[in-house]
Amino acid sequence: MLRNQIKTLFVLCGLVIAPNLALAEVVSVILDQARLLRLPDRVSTIIIGNPSIADGTLQAGGLLVVTGKGYGTTNLMVLDSKGTVIAEHTITVSAPVSGLTVFRGAERETLSCAPNCQRTLVPGDATAVFDAVVTQNGTRNGLSAGTPAAAQAR
Repeated sequence: MLRNQIKTLFVLCGLVIAPNLALAEVVSVILDQARLLRLPDRVSTIIIGNPSIADGTLQAGGLLVVTGKGYGTTNLMVLDSKGTVIAEHTITVSAPVSGLTVFRGAERETLSCAPNCQRTLVPGDATAVFDAVVTQNGTRNGLSAGTPAAAQAR
């Protein structure tokens, strides 16, 4: 009985010492997708612990657009104009559930099949596959922006 009371005391102390951590909401985002998060009205600053995992853009009306940039977990702290933490969230970025993964030994290649299967840019794929997709996407995006293909090859 005494053990249960001690455990309860430690839990309550934890809530008093770190109330924001105990109430932190987990926000799940899919890699390369965005999610809207409504924040308190008096938001002045947002801080994302690791911007290579998730990125955030604060919009009018306290809306935050959270975009998954890389796999993993990071934190989001929301501050008011005085620097007081008014909200904390844990952001978890995971892989999309759709698509097809092909393994050739230890080498991995990811395909997006909507409706035809095409290579897609996914961290963790084999270096040759990943680099080929990066190069092709860069060339395509450069062409759509009006950059001559010869200038992109340099």
